[in-house]
Amino acid sequence: MTTPSVAVVILNWNGQKLLQQFLPGVVMSQYPDLQLIVGDNASSDESVAFIKANYPQIRIIENDRNYGFAEGYKRVLSQVEADYYVLLNSDVEVPPDWIHPVIKYMEQDPLMAVAQPKIKWQVNKTKFEYAGAAGGYLDLHGFPFCRGRLFDTVEADYGQYDQASEIFWASGAALFIKSRCWKEVGGLDPDFFAHMEEIDLCWRLKNLGYKIGYCPHAEVYHVGGGTLDSNNPYKTYLNFRNNLVIMQKNLPLNDAWSRIFIRMSLDFVAWIHFMIQGKPDFAFAINKAHWHFLTSLNHNARKRSGKQIPFQQHGGQYPHSIVYAYFIEKIRFFSQLKWF
Repeated sequence: MTTPSVAVVILNWNGQKLLQQFLPGVVMSQYPDLQLIVGDNASSDESVAFIKANYPQIRIIENDRNYGFAEGYKRVLSQVEADYYVLLNSDVEVPPDWIHPVIKYMEQDPLMAVAQPKIKWQVNKTKFEYAGAAGGYLDLHGFPFCRGRLFDTVEADYGQYDQASEIFWASGAALFIKSRCWKEVGGLDPDFFAHMEEIDLCWRLKNLGYKIGYCPHAEVYHVGGGTLDSNNPYKTYLNFRNNLVIMQKNLPLNDAWSRIFIRMSLDFVAWIHFMIQGKPDFAFAINKAHWHFLTSLNHNARKRSGKQIPFQQHGGQYPHSIVYAYFIEKIRFFSQLKWF
């Protein structure tokens, strides 16, 4: 049996310090048929020169400008041939044998299109990491959360999520995808720029009957917030806008508008919260997100595929409100959620 080929692709933009810190571990990755690639989004620092001088074994693909995460990867991967693509953030620390367990897990199921390893916090490796943890889920109203992280509550890892399982979405921090599946759905949607583009990708694949998986037998360590600060209103804008877009694109029509209406109403509660906190820039970011979503309805409607599977039929979909569970029922841990 031949070993599937793997291309680990890091998208970089002015991340020389992160590359200096984390590339040494990446180049020590143990896998027999492996390409290491850095796609550069027209960095203005010395990132490219640093790689050329220190890591001649790494292939560099340079974009002519900063296309963001989604289109940046789309352009770079159009020039890469491998059985599997691994989208790896530049601020992720990897151990030597982090690739093989995930590939072995995915090879066991022809419908397993995407998977992620266990993702823990690089600053404190006893804890899960906010952006990926032990796999991504969506609630009844389209709110994303993770096994191991509900809103701002991040759990310590004591082996409670050490079973491989189907999830709703895999984190873009360390996302494994079969290249044929990437090509089948056209990769990431470039209109997202950044944030939730991997959820949209996974949802589109689920609507085609594919699975998204979590493999706990490999783990990586993510710093998080390496390129866009969490205290940046632009990040709030992207999250609120893109969350509405993924619902419009992927929900069945008879389900989409009622869920989107409820979601926008809940967003208004977040708007009030930001105003009470004295953060008008973040509240106005929600206004901007809603405005851009509404003015792009026709544009995004054209992206809908011919098949949308009912939301509740997907693995990794939480059938209740995570907002209610967290803020009203005071549930803080994934294991406490009620699934029926």
